[in-house]
Amino acid sequence: MSKIPINLKEGNIETDDIIVGIDLGTTNSLVAIIADEKPQTVKDSAGKHALVPSIVYFDHKGNVEVGEEAKQKLIIEPERTIFSVKRLMGKSYQDIKSHKDFFSYNIIDDDTESLVKIEVGDRYYNPVELSGQILKYLKSRVEAKIGQKVKRAVITVPAYFNDAQRQATRDAGKLAGLDVLRIINEPTAASLAYGIDQNTEEARTIAVYDLGGGTFDISILRLEKGIYEVLSTSGDTFLGGDDIDRSIGNYWIDKYGLDVKEDKKKQQALRLLAENAKKELSQQDSVSMRFENKEIGLSREEFEKICTPIIDKTLASCRNALRDAKLQKSQIDHVILVGGSTRIPYLKASVSAFFGKTVNDSLDPDEVVALGAAIQANILAGKQKDMLLLDITPLSLGIETVGGLMDVIIPRNSKIPISAARNYTTSVDGQKNLRISVFQGERDLVENNRKLGEFILRDIPPMPAGIPKIEIAFIIDADGILKVRAKELRSQKTQQIEIKSTYGISEEEMAKMLLDSLEHAQEDIAVKALLEAINEANHIILSTEKFIKQNQEVFDNKSLEKLGELKEALRDTLDSGNKNAIEKAMRKLNSFAEPLAHEAMDVQISKAMKGKSINS
Repeated sequence: MSKIPINLKEGNIETDDIIVGIDLGTTNSLVAIIADEKPQTVKDSAGKHALVPSIVYFDHKGNVEVGEEAKQKLIIEPERTIFSVKRLMGKSYQDIKSHKDFFSYNIIDDDTESLVKIEVGDRYYNPVELSGQILKYLKSRVEAKIGQKVKRAVITVPAYFNDAQRQATRDAGKLAGLDVLRIINEPTAASLAYGIDQNTEEARTIAVYDLGGGTFDISILRLEKGIYEVLSTSGDTFLGGDDIDRSIGNYWIDKYGLDVKEDKKKQQALRLLAENAKKELSQQDSVSMRFENKEIGLSREEFEKICTPIIDKTLASCRNALRDAKLQKSQIDHVILVGGSTRIPYLKASVSAFFGKTVNDSLDPDEVVALGAAIQANILAGKQKDMLLLDITPLSLGIETVGGLMDVIIPRNSKIPISAARNYTTSVDGQKNLRISVFQGERDLVENNRKLGEFILRDIPPMPAGIPKIEIAFIIDADGILKVRAKELRSQKTQQIEIKSTYGISEEEMAKMLLDSLEHAQEDIAVKALLEAINEANHIILSTEKFIKQNQEVFDNKSLEKLGELKEALRDTLDSGNKNAIEKAMRKLNSFAEPLAHEAMDVQISKAMKGKSINS
């Protein structure tokens, strides 16, 4: 196994530490190391299975199970068993509400743009905490294998993960007690794994087609003399094998008249049967099984029709990637398949037909990303100096200008690390402060893009509009994490921040949590979460009091008294120090108040329209 020869921060010799490569997947996760100068995935204690199902189960006492043990609880206690958490990384409820029926556990709508919450019993978790549990399990597996502590890791993400999702992944690593040295794109990791034994002198253009359980990426890379240059990337962070499983389940529901709407156990049982059918149809022409004492089945022909719309979406992304790389299909030398879903024969044939060449899946599609992550870890450790990785930023980055327009400073598909700057000026005479709002996305209007954060450049010397010269610089590091600096060039006034999504956890919080054990770190998170819950509750209490006062004539005393009781019940929880009790009381109040708010709105509209007519 490889040792890290130096501490990358301090420059000291450290012969007792290694860097691991981790593929944090939607369906399965893996950890890999370099052993005997080759990348190898770390298997379970029996030496059989490298794949760890990305599933977390919480029992009624709050104890945690991860992997195969947790998977056994999917049907028994689906509301306590969290799967496909990667699909929630860096997402708010608004981002995933159209997909919420896919999940058997309870996702909370808190009517904010903050990180989505998952309810398990009387506890609430976010995707960062849940992914941290999976990473902690992988960390313990490799530690048991090599007999020493692991502190550093390279973690892979889909190429199309945005800044918020990358920050969330990095934070999950820190919660697991890992110093995440690099976030690397999954297709890039796969190309590293395939390139390890190939002739690095010969220039090649490679397409990496990566369809996993929950995400899809297509990346075009140029490999020459050990340099891996990403030319373009495209994809969908909510498209994968899970969607094939769901489509099979929906097909069975329609064909056989199955009723699973109100039963989460039945939903999970049907989903697992669909997953098994998908796997079996890669080897045989038809499958037959029983569900709720009913015989159900699927032919390969039916299966391929179900798959076609999903495959077509991936091929549309392939066209986009080729266009962005300014290449024709004939200029692609190799097509590499990555992800368990690429085992489907019909998918292989479709991708092969699209590119006009035989696809390469000689490495295990489930393991290839983790193997590449281990190679990147080896490069960072200084053990492999014949390779250089040039990655790209998947989405454009810019600021909001007058009229709500998006002014792009770093275009998508720019090589990273990178820095770029542009000069701006003021639009009002004597303007002393300038608000700078940073966005990520491809639309012309910022309202259609993702807001990453904002800050204010203060104390600009008062001058006529158009005279100040303000330089705004974007700096992206090798992980794809963004820093923004603003400077008024005449006065040298400067303001700089590292863009931290509202979905992330700050460096200060992370440092505090990692001073001691993960147990103490969780206590630190709990304090922050409690304060946030109290602040939110106080806001709701004030809003409720105002609502009651303004609607005395609209509702009967019984409704207003009930609303007042729920408000006071929420107020009573504020001193309890129990975040979950506060959030539960907020949910009860919101559930009761929501229909009243709609009714009050209808009354106000009716009054406003009284005596007026609408002309057609």
